[in-house]
Amino acid sequence: MVSTHDELIWSAATELANQIATKQLSAREVVTAHLERIEAVNPKVNAVVTVVADQALEAASRADDALARGADIGPLHGLPVVHKDLHETAGIRTTMGSPLFADWVPDRNALIVQRLVDAGAITVGKSNTPEFGAGSQTFNTVFGATRNPYDLTRTCGGSSGGAAVALAAGMVPIADGSDMGGSLRNPASFCNVVGFRPSPGRVPAWPSATGWSTLSVQGPMARTVSDVALMLSAISGADRRAPVSLPDSAHQFGRDLHRDLTGTRIAWSPRLGDLPVDSEVVAVMDSCRSVFEALGCEVLDADPDLSEADEVFQTLRAAQFEAGLGHLADAHPGQVKDTVVWNIEKGRSLSGPDIGRAERTRTTIFGHFSDFMTDFDLLVLPVSQVPPFPIDTEWVAEVDGTAMETYIDWMKSCLRITVTGHPAISVPAGFTPGGLPVGLQLVGRHLDDFGVLQFAHAFEQAQPVGLTRPVL
Repeated sequence: MVSTHDELIWSAATELANQIATKQLSAREVVTAHLERIEAVNPKVNAVVTVVADQALEAASRADDALARGADIGPLHGLPVVHKDLHETAGIRTTMGSPLFADWVPDRNALIVQRLVDAGAITVGKSNTPEFGAGSQTFNTVFGATRNPYDLTRTCGGSSGGAAVALAAGMVPIADGSDMGGSLRNPASFCNVVGFRPSPGRVPAWPSATGWSTLSVQGPMARTVSDVALMLSAISGADRRAPVSLPDSAHQFGRDLHRDLTGTRIAWSPRLGDLPVDSEVVAVMDSCRSVFEALGCEVLDADPDLSEADEVFQTLRAAQFEAGLGHLADAHPGQVKDTVVWNIEKGRSLSGPDIGRAERTRTTIFGHFSDFMTDFDLLVLPVSQVPPFPIDTEWVAEVDGTAMETYIDWMKSCLRITVTGHPAISVPAGFTPGGLPVGLQLVGRHLDDFGVLQFAHAFEQAQPVGLTRPVL
């Protein structure tokens, strides 16, 4: 049984949920401990930007009362959670990381927030994000930058950076996020936690200005793969308001993750063909190959050709930014950050043939990649092409001697996978000589989200570097 404060804040979500359900712990105890942790360490890292302590404690008391009455409880009953500050929260400030929304308090919950609450999770606050979630570096003019708990001079990545830091620093056991070009995977890699980009539609997104788009998804983050699976069992499943949502049962993610991997085939791709990757990232990945071989996997060098995905992503991203944010930039000139304006302007410069070509090419890429994956159970590659970089660097301009043309080019190892539409996870893999976390990206077959979780769980058990905590 969890007994001390430190044991409580570092316990797995699955363990806490079980002990609350069996009345070995109260929800109020769990929430209080995490609120105390937020108060103690958040000033150093700036991860939780809005804290609702009184509301959380009241919800925890109601959760304990419900359990005492014998009421039915959800799988996340009593677990503290933070919501990304892009996700609407009824009665709680939601800024989008933008001064335009600095004081906005929505009157509704986003679907992912509501599902977490319905499953028994208790909201303790909002996690920091870059302005409108643009870029894999978490900073904005409303709250400032979020720092990496393993090195306060370094970035935590983004755009779900506040969520990753809150997890890594023991402030919450679960957190939600979103991912277009790596925003669940990159901060997880930089902060030694787990971030899962599920198949598009697995976690329905509502409200959404571009509901038919599959470029951006919402998903779970936690410190262990089992905790991610637990969270996914609460937030996945169809919703009539989300046109691309998948009808599969959410209960599948509550199954045992153990799997005998003997004879499975892994495509090993340290550079995804032609990408520049920092030597320290490659070194961590190289050290992991023997782990999969010891698990019984057949590990083969293989690179899918995803080079055409770069233009596809840039085109479809620009079109989506224009559709979702163009009206705000028009209404508030000079008050939207320059990288977002650049994406909007790029979207407005696109022609019908430009978008048509991107859609046709994406369809071709999906077909070729799906064919490639028929020969493999899993693709393994780096999450990010660099380790965590200095906090005052807005974006990486050079990787391994190669210049980056735009503020998202250094994330091609993630954005190319986004274009394929396949599920992908970042799992802790190791550290650089300087002690900076590096994650490994595991990509599964089309719609095989559970299979990805099984591989990640097996790797995590064999290589438990996620247990290395930051010193704060």
